[in-house]
Amino acid sequence: MRVEHEYKRGGAWVYIAALDVHHARLFGRCESKNGIAPFDRLVEQVMTRVGFSGLWTTVPRIAAPGPWSACKPAIPRLVLVHAPVHASWLNQVEIYFSIVQRKILTPNDFPDLHSLAERLVDFQCYGEATARPFEWKFTRQDLMELMNRLGQAESNGRRVA
Repeated sequence: MRVEHEYKRGGAWVYIAALDVHHARLFGRCESKNGIAPFDRLVEQVMTRVGFSGLWTTVPRIAAPGPWSACKPAIPRLVLVHAPVHASWLNQVEIYFSIVQRKILTPNDFPDLHSLAERLVDFQCYGEATARPFEWKFTRQDLMELMNRLGQAESNGRRVA
């Protein structure tokens, strides 16, 4: 969007979301700011869904243990998983956020916050309607074979890519 010298910022949303990878369901919400309270609202939104038995969520390692771990006692079915620092590709909702950034937020030409929130929710509904559960093809056996190959290569003084 072209910005003139009289440009006025219209504010910003924090879009937080959760992804049920087993059923390809998205849960998202726009919040005015980030923090524990918006995270609690998202967790409540997910956990009160009919038929939902539990939630595993990844939190950045920099947030641990801090206030995020305080959520655990209040919600016994919540499991916080601390993802490795440079492994956002493991977190499927991060891939969803990447798609949102490329498909929805660029270019940023929204007339107001309401339009932005509406487009985010519409894309979330579209994503949920078209998504399919992720089927991981890398088995435990594949992992064991890879670990054995790496161990053998290390003992022989070679590097394995």
